[in-house]
Amino acid sequence: MSQPLLEVKGLKKYFSVKSGFWGKEKVVRAVDGVHLTVYPGETLSIVGESGCGKSTTGRCILRLIEPTEGEILFQGRDIRALNAAELRAARRDMQLVFQDPFASLNPRKTVGQILLDPLIVHGIGTPAERRKRVEEMIEIVGLTRQHLHRFPHEFSGGQRQRIGIARALILRPKLVVADEPVSALDVSIQAQILNLLKDLQREFQLTYLFISHDLSVVRHISDRVAVMYLGKVVEVADKTVLYERPIHPYTQALLSAVPVPDPTREVKRILLEGDLPSPANPPAGCQFHPRCRHCMEVCRTTVPPLKEAEPGHLVACHLG
Repeated sequence: MSQPLLEVKGLKKYFSVKSGFWGKEKVVRAVDGVHLTVYPGETLSIVGESGCGKSTTGRCILRLIEPTEGEILFQGRDIRALNAAELRAARRDMQLVFQDPFASLNPRKTVGQILLDPLIVHGIGTPAERRKRVEEMIEIVGLTRQHLHRFPHEFSGGQRQRIGIARALILRPKLVVADEPVSALDVSIQAQILNLLKDLQREFQLTYLFISHDLSVVRHISDRVAVMYLGKVVEVADKTVLYERPIHPYTQALLSAVPVPDPTREVKRILLEGDLPSPANPPAGCQFHPRCRHCMEVCRTTVPPLKEAEPGHLVACHLG
């Protein structure tokens, strides 16, 4: 296997919050010791319930949010050790596609200006070369040159997401963090955007860190899948292995909840008891044990390490 493009080791992000003016300060463990490895040309997806820390993980990797602890190695270089100028240069190779395409685009600028800005900031090309690259990119994502003179509010949600993808790719990055890029779109438009992302990956040799809560979408686009629960990665595997032979009880429950289009097919649903615990007061031991149907005494006291259950299949569970 080739050298990793991205390695995340022991990533943590804690937030301090107060309940009321005189309330006691609490620490919210949004990301609590995440380990990930992403290889060139692959799509690694992060899935989990809302509030599990997947989006915070993606933003910490790009240092849009400053991590509390941990290493983030991009092409062997520690991103956390870079100063402001070095980080700006490194971000040419790391870009983000936002969840909300409308909120992520400047409403006062035309599409042409939005796509030109990254090239100007990084000092790429002459004015004529920049205009040519902008015109080429807008056509690559399925829009026309006439769209460059319009403002974001003049487009549909799917078109705006195409513009967001064009902005992310205009610098020819190596890594793209896609933070739930299709969750705000209609189902028919979701398929178009997912196919576009796959086509662009082949054309530009891109590597994706794809964040989603939709397991059907993840199965379509991923090579490998990492499952997160309450700020921790609990299982990582090739998508085929994960969907056919999940080991962690949480992964099994997630997959059992995926809708099946065949009404005659009987599916055994695994219902989790209780709600997702608060990251400000996580359970001791395995954080999933209050909701786990296989809970043992060791689960209540000891945190299971993320270990290899079989080649390429990692799981953090005492049963695995």
